[in-house]
Amino acid sequence: MRIIFFFLSSFLYVTNAFTQNVDLTFRVDMNAETVAGSGVHIAGSFQSEAGLGSDWNPASTVMSDVDGDKVYEITVSLPLGTYEYKFINGNAWGMDENPPSDCSVGANSNREVTIGSTDLVLPIVPFDGCIVSMRLSVNMTGQVVSPEGVHVMGDFQVGAGYAQNWDPTSVKMEDQNGDGTYDIQLNLAFGTYQFKFVNGNTLQAGENNLPDACTVLDINGGRVRNIFFTAENPDNVIYCFNSCDRCHPASVFSFDTHWWNDAVFYEIFVRSFKDSNGNGIGDFNGMIEKLDYLNDGDSTTSHDLGITGIWLMPMMKSPSYHGYDVTDYYAVEPDYGTMEDFDNFLDAAHERGIKVIIDLVLNHASSQHTWFSQSANNSNGYRDWFRWSVTNPGTIGPWGQTVWHPSAGNFFYGLFWNGMPDLNYRHGPVKDEMFNVVDFWLDRNVDGYRLDAIKYLIEDGTVLENTPETFTLIEEYHDVTKANDPEAFSIGEVWSSTESIIPYVQNDRLDACFEFGLAGALIDAVNTGDPLNLEEQLVKVLGAYPQLQYGTFLTNHDIDRVFNAFSNNNDKMKLAASIYLTLPGVPFIYYGEEIGMMGTGADENKRKPMQWADQSFGGFSNVTPWASLGSNWQTNNVQEMSADPNSILSHYRNLIHIRNKHESLRRGQTVAVDNNAETIFSFGRVLGEEGILLVANTGTQSADPSLSLEYSSLPAGEYFVTELLTFQRVGKIIVNDQGGFTGWQSDLQGISSRGSWVLLLSLIDPVTSVSEPDSYSNIDVMPNPAHDSFEISFDKIPVSGAYVKILSATGALVFQNKMTEDRMSIASKGWTPGMYVVVISDQQGKELGNIKVVVE
Repeated sequence: MRIIFFFLSSFLYVTNAFTQNVDLTFRVDMNAETVAGSGVHIAGSFQSEAGLGSDWNPASTVMSDVDGDKVYEITVSLPLGTYEYKFINGNAWGMDENPPSDCSVGANSNREVTIGSTDLVLPIVPFDGCIVSMRLSVNMTGQVVSPEGVHVMGDFQVGAGYAQNWDPTSVKMEDQNGDGTYDIQLNLAFGTYQFKFVNGNTLQAGENNLPDACTVLDINGGRVRNIFFTAENPDNVIYCFNSCDRCHPASVFSFDTHWWNDAVFYEIFVRSFKDSNGNGIGDFNGMIEKLDYLNDGDSTTSHDLGITGIWLMPMMKSPSYHGYDVTDYYAVEPDYGTMEDFDNFLDAAHERGIKVIIDLVLNHASSQHTWFSQSANNSNGYRDWFRWSVTNPGTIGPWGQTVWHPSAGNFFYGLFWNGMPDLNYRHGPVKDEMFNVVDFWLDRNVDGYRLDAIKYLIEDGTVLENTPETFTLIEEYHDVTKANDPEAFSIGEVWSSTESIIPYVQNDRLDACFEFGLAGALIDAVNTGDPLNLEEQLVKVLGAYPQLQYGTFLTNHDIDRVFNAFSNNNDKMKLAASIYLTLPGVPFIYYGEEIGMMGTGADENKRKPMQWADQSFGGFSNVTPWASLGSNWQTNNVQEMSADPNSILSHYRNLIHIRNKHESLRRGQTVAVDNNAETIFSFGRVLGEEGILLVANTGTQSADPSLSLEYSSLPAGEYFVTELLTFQRVGKIIVNDQGGFTGWQSDLQGISSRGSWVLLLSLIDPVTSVSEPDSYSNIDVMPNPAHDSFEISFDKIPVSGAYVKILSATGALVFQNKMTEDRMSIASKGWTPGMYVVVISDQQGKELGNIKVVVE
């Protein structure tokens, strides 16, 4: 299970960068390893601060095992901050561990720790592995919460790294999403512990009226809570303060939502999407050509993908193919077209109801920007626009890279490489200019920004990320953005653990951030067939972020394509899509993901041209593209997969249209749905009188789950249950006065291996309701529902004839023919039961009418 070392009381409200150092002890268990002759070492971003040489040096920091138990440890003195590290069985790279994503962060699988103002002894972790963490939660509904906050104390504190047990001041709990529930996650050895919650930070404020029924006597004769902590019982119970009752989690069903909560975003690399002018490079006009594929602007059609937001990767002027080193923040990349072309693209997207956000690179500029050349020459007052040093400070970056680069006898700071010098936001003119950039693009009607590398904006000595000054700058960015456009959306890239991300979405900073931990846990669950870590990560996310304010995704332009991660397995792709496109949050699809594009290794391989058709150059261009096509372009392309009702594309299209149709999937509260199968991942989304349950089988065997919902805001009553992916009736549920039900099973014959159900709970039967025409009185279907055949009648046949298309619920074409008379008989024997859409068009393709038909 995932464990990230975090103590909320010490890192969420960091305000003083100059506190004195504290002792931090690292410990690793090597009993399962053959220890290298050179010993056990540790390397990380803490080494220079601890006086141990350069950061990320695998040989300079040896750990010791004084008592011979093969548990190696080292104690260092550090200032408060967040540090990454990993253990090394030896003294060189290649001998380092690679812990699972459950207890590591970033592409290099580093461990992470955040320390505050007290000494900290980290739990013993297995080399290359994770340990279980215990979560304690208390609901303070009905209590007046003390200004000092809510704490927990007990005999666990020393074991968790705190100075003493039963200290009411050191373990502060946090209600990060405003639902009245305060949480803390503790890293402990398995065992039995006693504790009590504290409304404040004094002994007198502890729970002093605990009933006998749920407590035990401590050594002083007082009543305290008791927990037996094991791997099987990490304790996710939410207690009510001073009570034996268990409080319902996430009981707040009214919270703020925004337009981006209604959106499904699509990430586009302009260079690779569509070439319109025959130079092998994608451009703005090419994107306009393909907008109808993404969303044709007609809510009555279902053949488009259905996305309602676009994130454009960098489109400002740059010397590099990727665009993350900008040379002119006020100009578009000439390879992509003109500013007029960009404006035309924005207008065309907005006409179809698509919002557009653009990548904004605030952290660094290009070394070819005139700002930097003048800074390097110390001319025109630009010297302080970047950071310079007359000597090499020797700081090592988060992944062991050099960050100070030589130039004309001096050194400048550039976190990523020497072609991307970091801007110096301690210099006022830099901040003013970049805020002018923010206003410039908002004035051109972009709908917001994806902020690149946002945690690195301002450094503090050798602390390179998450500094208080960075948070202050983001608060100023927020004020500038919202003053220009209160509806502008800002989502940040903070590639880190959930705990490190949370401060970026608090205190009027960013609207949302990408949730990397959830993405990793989802991919692991689908690959391993075990959803436990995904369940725990979702609980963590729901308790941490403001409701729904985070981005969900599978992979992006910096990560190996997800089809590769799933070993080109279509069923895994569909299962993962079913989960993340129904999860709470704001979903982001990486272009080509929906057709199973491939790409690993070098970044260029992950950003190959879009695969439109099995024709020359994949339909991307009429000349050789800027980069080679993916190896599966002839089979996995839009043209081939659009007509296949079982394709990945059809599945994505169906899911997105379902999400667009049902507000509960976009703005609804998330509720826990229990099941009786180890391989089943399930949850619910609830809004008003509608509920949707996602049931996903991560295993390789079919399952017949029994589902239970303890509590929700659904009104009591009898609900029809419809499986939306196939649009089949699958039973009824009696919802009780608590909005729940127990032990419900579907009428379906189980859920297939790696299969998913999207179950709609509604008081009105949607299958019956779609039998009526969609407002076209001149088109009819008989019988409806149908079985082996049905007849279409249409009384306005043009002289040139009409054309009939029948689309499945996934949007796949299942029938197409010309209609020359006012009636046509369709044989539907053998069709998959579910809903179909009959579309009648004229010779020019103009739609004359449509109607839904259900085949049973």
